[in-house]
Amino acid sequence: MKQGWFVEPTIFTGVDNSMRIAREEVFGPVLSVLKFRTDDEAVALANDTPYGLAAGLWSQSLERAITLPRRLRAGTVWVNAYRVVSYMAPFGGFKSSGIGRENGKAAIYEYLEAKSVFINPKSRISNPFTLQ
Repeated sequence: MKQGWFVEPTIFTGVDNSMRIAREEVFGPVLSVLKFRTDDEAVALANDTPYGLAAGLWSQSLERAITLPRRLRAGTVWVNAYRVVSYMAPFGGFKSSGIGRENGKAAIYEYLEAKSVFINPKSRISNPFTLQ
């Protein structure tokens, strides 16, 4: 690299969850390798961060592909893929990775305020203390 603020693709090994590189969102070609023995341990490691923009997992097990994304606290979870996006799918993070969603129908709700209105069409006012 001659000049600029760019990082070569980098893999960090020997990482544990107390390290800053494991706990922060790194936007760049960087991979931190953490060891785990069980799915429960992997989920605990992945969720033990103040951030939750996206997560990726690779598995040959269809059961894991279906059950693990539900347990991961991330706005997007890729299974056997990475950085797949669609303007029709909501995008946004959990926890400190943002508020709300961009794209898709979910994004429209960020501009709306829900309100309930109940109207009695009768001219007579009913007792407000009885269930209608």
